[in-house]
Formats: sequence, structure tokens, C-alpha cells
Amino acid sequence: MRHLVVLNPAAHGGRTGTLRAELASAFAAKGLSATFEATQAPGASRQRLARLGPGEFDVVVVAGGDGTLFEVVNGLMALPAERRPALGVLPLGTGNAFARDLGLEPGDWRGALDPLAAGKRCRVDVGQVDGEDETFWFINMLGLGFVEDAAQLAKKLKWLGRSSYTLGALVRLLGMPSYELQLRLDGEPLAGDGAGSNASLFFLEVANSRFTGTRFLMAPDARVDDGVFDVVVVRRLPLLRALRLFPTIYDGRHLDEPEVEVHRVATVEISPAAPVGGLLVDGEFHGRLPVRIQCLPAAIEVVGSVQPISPEQA
Repeated sequence: MRHLVVLNPAAHGGRTGTLRAELASAFAAKGLSATFEATQAPGASRQRLARLGPGEFDVVVVAGGDGTLFEVVNGLMALPAERRPALGVLPLGTGNAFARDLGLEPGDWRGALDPLAAGKRCRVDVGQVDGEDETFWFINMLGLGFVEDAAQLAKKLKWLGRSSYTLGALVRLLGMPSYELQLRLDGEPLAGDGAGSNASLFFLEVANSRFTGTRFLMAPDARVDDGVFDVVVVRRLPLLRALRLFPTIYDGRHLDEPEVEVHRVATVEISPAAPVGGLLVDGEFHGRLPVRIQCLPAAIEVVGSVQPISPEQA
């Protein structure tokens, strides 16, 4: 097996970049053939992978966070399905939300080498996003509204590490924005508020996997291999209700609240009824409304297996 390791030296505050020699030694100790390539300018890894020759590598391994994973997934999805290498994950970023669905804890890159050595694989779904100007893909979640606003602030606080998103979310809560959207779920419109056709939402997440951010269990019943999204819709709500709701996202109890809905669908169409910010896609700020999103079942082969949530993860 020939492994291409796409390493982001800037991941986790630059700490990932110091591990290259140690990673190379660990791969060799496991008997794994590995070529290491550091990420360069944004989009460079995506373009590099989209040009992979037939059989050039058997596995492309992400050594970084969710943003690096986004680049790699988009590069792989640009290839014809029959030429697409498998995807491996070394959770070396700040969030590593998707890695948790494979039973991998952030920072435990040594544990993540075991599935690579064992060669066990599974197939997972990928979300395809068609906008007005481009098509791109995600493997974890696409969010907009409050979650995108909070992540924009968290980016400025990244020096705080895994606490940055929590603090960003709490600060943004004080503004209590709402967003006017028109949604169609599997072709059916989402009910609006009152007599109007627009939905006033606090935020929206199109979830392929369960976690987002650091340890937010946004979609506890989502599976990366079931052929559908779990679309989490949070209606507009007052500040005190939002403050009560916020801590429940850590363990999935927010789904019990009356302002929260979950729809399991294969397609989502989103149009803005009023100006809305951008999209948060697998930890990256990418794309704008309107978009059409569809679930591509079993689109990528992943090294490892989909795992249930452990008590430590929940």
C-alpha cells in the first residue's frame, strides 16, 4: 500500500508541523510506505489530488484538522470514482469532528495508525453542494446562521485552542441574530413562521456526521453511511432560551427542545430571503447561498470503521 500523507504544518496552532519526522518514523515502524507532502497555499492540496495519476497512491492520509480534511475530500471527489484512493485520517487539528465517527480522538495520531496498518475499510457518504458559481463537497457538516457567525469569531480566538469555538459561540449569543431562509427538504418546503413562507432560523446544520466544532454533538443520530443527512433546524428563540439551549449541544439534549427540528433527507435547497453570511463547511468558510445539497451514498472509501459514541465522547 502506498500512502500519501497530506500534512498541514499550521494545524493545531503549528504543533502538527513539528511532528513530521516522528510521523515518518512511526509509519516505517508499522511497515507502511508513506510519502509526505506539506500543504501550501489554500486550494493547492485540492488541485494536487485532483491530478493524481491512476494507481499513484492507494490511500491519501489527512494529517491535520477539519479544514485539511475538506481540501483532501474535495481533491478526491474531483477524481473519477474508479480512480479515487481511500481516505485515512490522523486527527492532528483543533476540532477533528469527522474523526470521532471513526472512533478516533483528537491528537491520538498513534492510535489512528492502527487502522491504517490493519487495512480495514468502510464506505461513507459525501455531501455535494451546487452553488451558482461552483460545486464542492463536504464529509462532516455544512452550517449557516449562528454557527457560521460563531466560527468566524472563533477563528480570531484560535490561540485559545479547543476553547475558541465555545467562547466564540457564547459571545455571538449575546447578539441573538435570526436569519430569513427558504428551505426545501427532499423537494418539500419547510414550514414558515406565522402566515409567511420564510423560516426565521437561529441556525441550520446539514449533518452527515454527528459532531461539529470541538465537542458539539450536533446530530447524535446521524450516520456517515446511511445515505441521508440529518438536517438540524433551530428556529428563532429569545436570548434566555438560547443560553439554556447552548450547553445541551454538548450531549445532544438540544433535540428535545421545541425550537429544534431534525429532518432526515437526501436533498436540501436553501435560498436567502434576506442577506445572510457565508457557509461553514467542514470547518472552512466556503460558498454562499443559494445552494442545492445532495447526499452521495458511499462516495468515498475510508480506512477504519464507523464507531458508536463512547461515554467519553458523548
